[in-house]
Amino acid sequence: MKWFTLAVLVLYLTVPAFAAEEGAKGGKPGTNVQMDYLMAPLTNAAGKLLGYAYVTTRLTAASEAFVVPVRDKLPFIQDAFVRNVNAKAIATGDDPQAVNVAALEARLLADAVRVMGPGKVKQITVCTVNISELHPKQTPSPEPTDAHHETDE
Repeated sequence: MKWFTLAVLVLYLTVPAFAAEEGAKGGKPGTNVQMDYLMAPLTNAAGKLLGYAYVTTRLTAASEAFVVPVRDKLPFIQDAFVRNVNAKAIATGDDPQAVNVAALEARLLADAVRVMGPGKVKQITVCTVNISELHPKQTPSPEPTDAHHETDE
């Protein structure tokens, strides 16, 4: 019984470590830095504002030694990201409300490398993109159920 309990305890302690290693996808645990969300405008070909893309990103440092310097410069990196997404469209050429994730990651990585210097940032990963239309089409409210009944006098 003691061996079974010990085996369960060892399994319980090691499974989260493997899950964290696989879940990082950007680098080994300890090198990922979650960034604040970005609010990027989405415009059509004529430049008319259609809505906003709320983008969350994760920065992966080249090693654990660079995580603290990256965290120290987060305001400067975030400022560069905000300027980038407001200067140039992040949408695909075909659909102004679809984000070109690969191009956005490359642009943001270039900004992070420019702020931090070469060899300190490994990659930028776009985690989520939520599109919010400026004037969403709203479904009409249903009529009240008693609208068709005569009222009592």
